[in-house]
Amino acid sequence: MRASSSHQPAKSAAKKSWRRTIDRPIADSTPGWILDTDEPFRLLVEAVKDYAIFMLDANGRIISWNAGAERIKGYLADEIIGQHFSRFYTEEDRARNWPAHVLAAAKAEGRCEDEGWRVRKDGTRFWADVVVTALYSKEGRLRGFAKITRDMTEKRHMDALREREALLHEFLAMLSHELRNPLAPIANALALFPKMPAEQHAKLWSVIDRQISHLTRLVDDLLDVSRLTRRKVVLKRELLDLNNLAAQAIETCQPLSDAKGQTLEFQASGEVLPVSADPTRIVQAISNLINNSVKYTAVGGRISVATRREGDEAVVRVTDTGIGIPAALLPKVFDVFVQGDRSLDRSEGGLGIGLTVVKSLVGMHGGSVSAFSEGVQRGSEFVIRLPVADGRDMALGRPKATLRVATSDKKRLLVVDDNRDFAATLTTLLEVAGHEVRTVHNGTAALPAAAIYRPHAVLMDIGLPGMSGYEVAKQLRSQPEFASTLLIALTGYGQEEDRLRLVEAGFNKHLVKPISPAELLKTIDQPAPGSGDPVKP
Repeated sequence: MRASSSHQPAKSAAKKSWRRTIDRPIADSTPGWILDTDEPFRLLVEAVKDYAIFMLDANGRIISWNAGAERIKGYLADEIIGQHFSRFYTEEDRARNWPAHVLAAAKAEGRCEDEGWRVRKDGTRFWADVVVTALYSKEGRLRGFAKITRDMTEKRHMDALREREALLHEFLAMLSHELRNPLAPIANALALFPKMPAEQHAKLWSVIDRQISHLTRLVDDLLDVSRLTRRKVVLKRELLDLNNLAAQAIETCQPLSDAKGQTLEFQASGEVLPVSADPTRIVQAISNLINNSVKYTAVGGRISVATRREGDEAVVRVTDTGIGIPAALLPKVFDVFVQGDRSLDRSEGGLGIGLTVVKSLVGMHGGSVSAFSEGVQRGSEFVIRLPVADGRDMALGRPKATLRVATSDKKRLLVVDDNRDFAATLTTLLEVAGHEVRTVHNGTAALPAAAIYRPHAVLMDIGLPGMSGYEVAKQLRSQPEFASTLLIALTGYGQEEDRLRLVEAGFNKHLVKPISPAELLKTIDQPAPGSGDPVKP
């Protein structure tokens, strides 16, 4: 007890010493206070290097500076004392008057805690954890502020890495689930074929067809996110009517909506909505929004797509009567891998990247997309806004489909693919369409087969044993007799850099697996272009 009481006077003395410092008047010869603290305390504050500890006067001017402030912010004491502390803030924070807000909050509450980006002397940014404490005289008059700043950039970086790692683990588990789901019914259907009568085979084929389409969409979404994040998507703009693009998107999504007994309605604008857009990408963006509504709207629900002009913008609104969006999720719905349903059954499926693709594609067109919802079970609305273009010279009317499934000319075709199952089924498909087909399974065999067979078109994989598809194409193009042969790349490689390599090798067309039979037959049915014609996706 004596030991405890013997320390009490020392504590009191320290407090009185600090209070005397605060109450002492500002000397005319200094830009701030003369701090009359005990020497050990002064030395301690000045020597701390892990924290920037400094004082501000009542107007926010810096009046002291320690070693930690010099290390973290980069200024020497002589360079910074007397300057306003707002110079540490970003231009964005200064524009919204955040430094003044921090001081006002500290003055009102006694202290203010804040986190955010700060700027060093050299212009680099660091993530700061800041505590600002208001300092008052014993009469209650504000004398200034004590400011303690810690550089948390490394911790923030590590936290971000941990969060990304957690998201990656969650995504891989989600991807595994989403890929296994369609594979299971495909496997079941194939096992049932020999055990069921022929009249029921059509039902099994429809199961396989639906699940393959689902798998294709998953892979396409993944590739789109990869291309968009690396800025590899190139827009092919045309002057188009947004009403027509919305109608095409609805046509694409109608079967999914019908399968759930939903009402999918279109309220087209009464006027032409001209936009400068890549039709494929804008139809994809609108389709993603409609599919999202179909996914999260119950059986028998209603989905409405409306187009109209609002000022200088052409607008598409997709509204549904679905499960709605919780308030906490609403600001994050366009973030990658974010979904409303994270339960184990994942009954609605998907990878949580469809809305991210929408935001990126619309942004590339100079537009914006936003989400609205009044809460859970109260539906949602997604709005795409695109700049209105000058449509005086545009051709009106809805584009008509020109795709032909059957061909009119019998052609000699050479299939080159080391996947024997794919090559066999492709050969059968082409023969059923009326063509004459030869098949080889490696790059080395492709050259002599082409020399003997003289095909009108070569349908070739890229990753081949013996010789790659690139090498085979280059050798074929080096021979005059193959200058007008149609070279079609059938490959799982679908990135922009792959297309550029195909151009260099001499291919005329690039089709990414899995390939639509109708699109393949249409490509084969086209006149053979010259070897200099560019590869098309």
